Amino acid sequence: MKSVGEVMAIGRTFPEVIQKALRMLDIGVSGLDPKAFEFEDLRHEIEQASTLRIFAIAKALSAGMSVDEIYELSSVDRWFLKQIEHIVALGRRLEDVGSPLSAELLRDAKRLGYSDQAIGRLTQAPRGAIRKLRHDNGIVAQVAQIDTLAAEFPADTNYLYMTYHASQSDVEPSWRKKVLVLGSGTYRIGSSVEFDWCCVNAVQAASALGYETIMLNYNPETVSTDYDICDRLYFDEISFETVLDLYAREQPFGVIVSMGGQIPNNLAIRLHREGVKILGTSAEDIDRAEDRNKFSSLLDDLDIDQPRWFHVTDIAQAESTVDKLGGYPVLVRPSYVLSGAAMSVAHEPQELSRILSKARRISKDRPVVVSKFETHAREIEIDAVADSGEIVLWAISEHVEDAGVHSGDATLVLPPQSLYISTIRRIRQIAAALAKALSITGPFNMQFLAKHQSVKVIECNLRASRSFPFVSKVLGQNFAAEATNRMLGEKKMTHNDSLGLDFVGVKVPMFSFSRIVGADPMLGVEMTSTGEVGCMGADLPEALLHGLLATGFRFPTRGVLLSLGPIPEKYGFVDEAKLISEELGLPIYATRGTAERLLEVDIPCIAVEKDRVEGAQSALDVIDGKLVDLVINIPREYDDQGRPDGYHIRRRAVDAGVPLITDLKLAGAVVEALRSRKLADLGIVAWDDYLDRQAIPLS
Repeated sequence: MKSVGEVMAIGRTFPEVIQKALRMLDIGVSGLDPKAFEFEDLRHEIEQASTLRIFAIAKALSAGMSVDEIYELSSVDRWFLKQIEHIVALGRRLEDVGSPLSAELLRDAKRLGYSDQAIGRLTQAPRGAIRKLRHDNGIVAQVAQIDTLAAEFPADTNYLYMTYHASQSDVEPSWRKKVLVLGSGTYRIGSSVEFDWCCVNAVQAASALGYETIMLNYNPETVSTDYDICDRLYFDEISFETVLDLYAREQPFGVIVSMGGQIPNNLAIRLHREGVKILGTSAEDIDRAEDRNKFSSLLDDLDIDQPRWFHVTDIAQAESTVDKLGGYPVLVRPSYVLSGAAMSVAHEPQELSRILSKARRISKDRPVVVSKFETHAREIEIDAVADSGEIVLWAISEHVEDAGVHSGDATLVLPPQSLYISTIRRIRQIAAALAKALSITGPFNMQFLAKHQSVKVIECNLRASRSFPFVSKVLGQNFAAEATNRMLGEKKMTHNDSLGLDFVGVKVPMFSFSRIVGADPMLGVEMTSTGEVGCMGADLPEALLHGLLATGFRFPTRGVLLSLGPIPEKYGFVDEAKLISEELGLPIYATRGTAERLLEVDIPCIAVEKDRVEGAQSALDVIDGKLVDLVINIPREYDDQGRPDGYHIRRRAVDAGVPLITDLKLAGAVVEALRSRKLADLGIVAWDDYLDRQAIPLS
């Protein structure tokens, strides 16, 4: 198994649900579109099962290939192929007819699962025209109940979905004051159960205030889609069209878009323009934070520092942009991305050209952002809740790793253990200034770079973050519930002392590289982790070791393989290497360049080659021979494709089940933790016992 999430679409026919489901995947398609993807060898794509095969089948049907021929290639049941054929045929008909459509054809399209957006694109209708045409002709989605009693008795359930295959709805809206919460959709790297936790707590907080709660979500794995969480559950798309239809029908007091991650947050400004009441921070202020130009101007107005950046709309601009930024490395980021998707760090001209060439539609409409990549900087986050621009809850966390590792892949520490007091003070000042300038009411998260006591803002998200559950549990204060209370006008006194804890919480990521054959298990600016754990301890070493053990890490007992990258990194790890040898008592195997540096300072080690060389022992031999049970590998250089060296060592470690660390700061923290704690020394303390601990007064 390689999937990290799933969707569940519900309807009355297969075409209706398969088109819904494909849109729910959030891969940029408006349904089963034969033109969505290009394939070099269509027959091969149909023959080999892949995530895109259904689009290849649609393209083949559109090109005239028969159902029988596709069946012979794919072994997909002919019944399914004929249903797909109906979808493709109606799509072709929509293109031929164009705009305006007849009411009959429009109704047929909706019953086959076509969205307003897809129909508008196929018929070249103006934006909003299809929705207006539907309403003018009384073509609206009806609400149906999911029958939990197999049609033997009348069903009375709050499981609902929207369909065009019904003449009337099974349930009517209630008279109660209600709140609509938009869920997080499918789990994927970067958006997972953390946002569902926020949604569930938002629903429970609204219910406690007496509101009828309505949840819109389509993920069957989530707690938010359990039957007893909300008053009404709509198992349907979190799309502009569906939310507008649901809002018009249910007439809620308002909509919460800030708990489900980026999918609902991206709808805020469009929904607002259609008259939907967005609860909490206004849609205009959400847009000011999301839009890079607007946010940058706001930071300048407030005299808040930020990494230098430029929009690149033409590949020819790239080199002059790099010169303006002060040279390589630079961070390249396409606009409107989630969880670092498609982000890359370029270390030299050829690599930058390749990254920009790969970015789709490099134009003034969708420019690429190129910024200076800060090396050896610390990354810090603040999670907070504000009310009318005033912060009422906050938590500052630091990453163990240097900046350059995505926040979702970083090891997070709360409260911070190594920051300057001046850095913490400046972060609080910036957060307070931005909360006031953006009139924030509800949740928000900010990320910072800190270097030599200089603090720069990376970004500000006016929504709950993936670290909201972690900080809530470490502090014993429910940030999601408090944010919901504030968005609904409920005010109460809050106590906040996140820096005075008498214990430490650590969030450690979980990776699934072993399941992805050939993938380079190297951390970077694009998120790759598929899970996380949160643990507490009396101090950082204890909390970190608890977290590592929970992800499957084993205390090394055989030996450690070191390959430490550039010269500064080699010398920077000398003290830790000495600890490995002298205090942990473990033999060190080191690639040749690293071994030379260690031997210079009298640290005993065994030199090995990076790759297999006849007559010499290599790092791969050491791993295969089970001589080491910890590998620390830091890349030294990158090729013209942007690939870091040391791939074979990293991949072999993962395939052999040997713990692998690819960040020097994390490696140092792990070595120090192993030095200070033995496995038998790790205490087991209940969560509420940690929360009962009082901060030790300084006077």
